[in-house]
Amino acid sequence: MKRRTLLGALGAFPFTRSLAHGVAGDGLAAIRRYWESLARPDGGYGWPDNPHACLTVTYAAIACYRLLGLEPPRKSAMAEFLRGAYPMEEYRHKQRPLRRFDFEQIQSLAWLGEPLDSFRAEAADWVKPSVFSKYYEFNGNQVLQQETGAILSRKLLDLPPTPEWRDYITSRRRPNGSFNNTPAADASDGHVVNTLWALLALRALGSPLGREHETADWIRGCQLPGGGFTYAPHAEIAGHDHVVYTWAALQALQLLKSTAADEGAARRYLLSLWNADGGFGDRPGRASNPLATQQALEALATLGPLSGMAGESRRAIAPAASVPSHLKVFTIQIEAPGNGSPREAVNVAKALGIHLWGAKNCAPGWIEFAQKIARQEQAPVQFFVANEEYGTYVSVPGLGTYSHLADVTAPAGSDFGASMADDKRPVPWPKFLSQRIAPLRRASGNNVWQFNENEELSRILLDQAVEEGTYSSISEFHFGSEHFLQTQPFLNRYRDVLPFIGLQDAHTWAWWWMEYLVGFRTLFLAAEPTWEAWLEALRHNWVATVRHDIVTNFETQIAGTSNKVRGYMLERSASWRWWGDRPDDIRRPWASLTAVTPQDEFDDLRPESGVNLCVRCWFDTKPFGTPKVPVTELVSFEVDGRAVSATHVAKPSGKGSRGDDYHLWPMPAGQPGKHSAVATVRMIRSGAVGKEKLEFSL
Repeated sequence: MKRRTLLGALGAFPFTRSLAHGVAGDGLAAIRRYWESLARPDGGYGWPDNPHACLTVTYAAIACYRLLGLEPPRKSAMAEFLRGAYPMEEYRHKQRPLRRFDFEQIQSLAWLGEPLDSFRAEAADWVKPSVFSKYYEFNGNQVLQQETGAILSRKLLDLPPTPEWRDYITSRRRPNGSFNNTPAADASDGHVVNTLWALLALRALGSPLGREHETADWIRGCQLPGGGFTYAPHAEIAGHDHVVYTWAALQALQLLKSTAADEGAARRYLLSLWNADGGFGDRPGRASNPLATQQALEALATLGPLSGMAGESRRAIAPAASVPSHLKVFTIQIEAPGNGSPREAVNVAKALGIHLWGAKNCAPGWIEFAQKIARQEQAPVQFFVANEEYGTYVSVPGLGTYSHLADVTAPAGSDFGASMADDKRPVPWPKFLSQRIAPLRRASGNNVWQFNENEELSRILLDQAVEEGTYSSISEFHFGSEHFLQTQPFLNRYRDVLPFIGLQDAHTWAWWWMEYLVGFRTLFLAAEPTWEAWLEALRHNWVATVRHDIVTNFETQIAGTSNKVRGYMLERSASWRWWGDRPDDIRRPWASLTAVTPQDEFDDLRPESGVNLCVRCWFDTKPFGTPKVPVTELVSFEVDGRAVSATHVAKPSGKGSRGDDYHLWPMPAGQPGKHSAVATVRMIRSGAVGKEKLEFSL
């Protein structure tokens, strides 16, 4: 792009005033210190608890420096980071077009005066809304924020508007002038953030904004008595103030050449979010985060000079509570395998030090049988229910009808209610609360937030969870390479108010899910590892999730909780760490050795009589728990000190099975007493030899 075109395309948002002369010196210095505390060695800016830079945070940092009339530091390193900062793998980028990231990448480089030619070829194909999978959204409705990212990116790249984009945006406009995620034909109300995105899109498309007075009146109706804005007039779900709603309302009003009903109250509200560390929080009393800081400053810029924005107006945040010194660190795995051999699950839990095992979608009786084996083997693991209720679609008017909102956990043996899964008839959110969440909570169970890329829907439901406990925690690490705090960066804003957990989301049985069971886990603090203690840890946010595997290049990544709790856990890492002195030295069994009896009703290798001795070697199984590449091999097998020849069986995946690979030796009945088995296995690459031993009785 030519230099003059770049200069003309520097800002997609409407604010024109600079705060450079409105902030008192100590206030400006505090804001700069806050941002520089987030600077990262790789050239960008990151979340306070993450050592790596993040595209979304870097975009916010550049926006704030520009707004304050300051030159962003380290521009060359920042530009280099931005060009490689897209937070999704290439195949995911094409499969799930999250164009908000493209916009942030292009806009940030444009602000830095960098050439944008490399983005044009791909963006030239964005001539209409993307296809959104009905597996995630019942009607295939795209996420409006993400789609407008494509429109704004095309504008920055001087690509022409298309009628398909105009039709998409106008179809989302309500009679009162507001916009929302679903088509207006469903007669739902708008959402103030989606209204801003749609107005920006109309401007970028060169279309008249239209209905300026009705839209401005609707936005003014979102202002609350305290000065902040909520997302819609008379909002019913978590209808409180929030910096993002206030930002969207004031930006949209400026686009419409209008003003808030009470600008003074709006200014006071925004300044009440300013914290002692120089950053801003989402709501009064909340910890600072970079997105709230960007949005608060951009909102303030719409309100004119800020002569009163001095350092003494900043709010002190109460320090995190101390951790009781008697607490220990325990491990929980949520939605771990709940099918296949319960004996293998018990052995895996014992070997890996998993104290609470949430069995996913298991057959009736599986948990009870696994717990019986755990008692017999003196394995310190407690099994509980952790189900993903596939086929449950929950609707929120105006925002959409989504799956992946029902991931329930409950103590074993409890009556926690029935699934509402019905992939033909979606469930309204109020009905889901009364008929699914209410019985779950009466049984001391809870619901886990797994996945949703619609930020506006997510914020409403997670804000309700903060107030009412409708969700107990947010899934962060996930099987495969998914890292939800990167692909849905807005989730980082909940660190101080909701626990973050790792979600196994298992798709096969325990041994073949080992790569993930030794890849990430959730830690919690308690005196003893019971279900009640886990609930107590959730209430206090004594919970963190840790990942350390090939996906992180064997770097330890931690998410969630306060720095005090993290420090407490890290000081006791010897009790939970699953790697050795070398980061890539993962501690795990090299093989599984089980004795399958006629009583093992959930094991596919259950004999009619006698015992089936089964050896499964270590395989690389990514990404879905299918044995693919052998890591260890069976060298010899002995039973009661005598060499035996086991039969090797390899079952390919297909027809609903992930496949299997094992060595089997049937031991005939009629041999009462104690017996022993030893499997000698060899590490294929290194040649190192190890043994798995088992004692059993007939």
